[in-house]
Amino acid sequence: MGEIWKEVLNYLKGTLAFNAYETWIKPLRAKVEGNTLVIATPNKFFREWVKEHYMEHIREALNRMERGSLDVEFIVEKAPESFTPTVEDDERIKQALQAFHPRYTFENFVVGSGNQLAHAAALAVVEKPGQRYNPLFIYGGVGLGKTHLLNAIGQQVIKERKVSDPLKVCYISAEEFTNELINSIRYERMDSFRNKYRTMDVLLIDDIQFIAGKERTQVEFFHTFNTLYQNKKQIVITCDRFPKDITNIEERLRSRFEWGLIVDIQPPDVETKVAILKKKAEIENIELPDDVAFYLASKIDSSNIRVLEGCLIRLGAYASLTRRRIDIELAKEALRNIVKDEQPVTIERIIQKVASYFNVKPKELTSQRRLQKIVLPRQVAMYLAKKYTEAPLVEIGRRLGGRDHSTVIYAIKKVEQKLQRDRVFGEMIEELEKMLKS
Repeated sequence: MGEIWKEVLNYLKGTLAFNAYETWIKPLRAKVEGNTLVIATPNKFFREWVKEHYMEHIREALNRMERGSLDVEFIVEKAPESFTPTVEDDERIKQALQAFHPRYTFENFVVGSGNQLAHAAALAVVEKPGQRYNPLFIYGGVGLGKTHLLNAIGQQVIKERKVSDPLKVCYISAEEFTNELINSIRYERMDSFRNKYRTMDVLLIDDIQFIAGKERTQVEFFHTFNTLYQNKKQIVITCDRFPKDITNIEERLRSRFEWGLIVDIQPPDVETKVAILKKKAEIENIELPDDVAFYLASKIDSSNIRVLEGCLIRLGAYASLTRRRIDIELAKEALRNIVKDEQPVTIERIIQKVASYFNVKPKELTSQRRLQKIVLPRQVAMYLAKKYTEAPLVEIGRRLGGRDHSTVIYAIKKVEQKLQRDRVFGEMIEELEKMLKS
């Protein structure tokens, strides 16, 4: 960076408000070419804003330095590499990375059948921010890796210098966005709030469902979304449900979530759970035998990866404190309050548990009556019977109201479709499955 521009920056830093300097001046790059000070900005919007609001300040700085004869030209950087990285650039990268979880990287993300599409889309976003899959909307249950992917995207974009200013890559939860908005309204700092978020190059917002029912937050996010989208800036959003299933949210905002690519993350299968455990064990320096990893993956009844990893940490700590090698017996001992011996699941047991859960009589599920109140419970019972027993479809249909196998197939498909779209229904099925095994 030239000495002239350094002096200009020092002057502006002392005369402008802190937020104005950090938001609009610090990201600029400049060099003298002949008799012209060429100032590079990240995008057209940025260029016009600086010219309109800060040109006089820059001119004043040059005059004080007796450099008033210099012409000033603003250009838009075509790529981050337009200027050779400096020590200051490296410091900004380090500062930007502090906003992200250091372990939530692509290297530490275990890819399985349930998340491979989301993983591929995240990599595509890193390759060309704002150009492919914008916005990218990732949805799925708690603890399946949505936050991990958001952090991985942000860190990779910064490390690969995909944007001109690493501090223009922002990860924030919807709750934090709302709280910051409230404080900005309270302390009359709305201009600063809008300038901050509407000039980002990459906005990564987690758990967008938390803005449901918050009208002012939705309005601000709507305009932030529009500004970023129009300027071809990347937006990545995570949610615990499909956009159409988010309640108490403006339709115009919901429709914008559907403009780009929508991908889901499904609960991991046993093989993926084993891979996750092995990866976590490697990171935590825990010696985890393959048979123990498979035991944990198959016995811990949770799709939440954080719960799975928490059990591994507990096992590792128990082994260290007791000075014993990790094996299946030690795992059973350390996790005795988590891993329970399962009772065999039969059709009869399923009927009893489902009837109790839905507050209907078992004989209503097994009768040939077609009352509306037992349609869903009977479909759920058929789904669970297919999943947990070896009984053929004909037998399942016979035990549940004398239905034929095609009716059972239809019921199973209805439940599977509802599981993909309805988070509350998924939690209900998960609770029922725990009841069956307890």
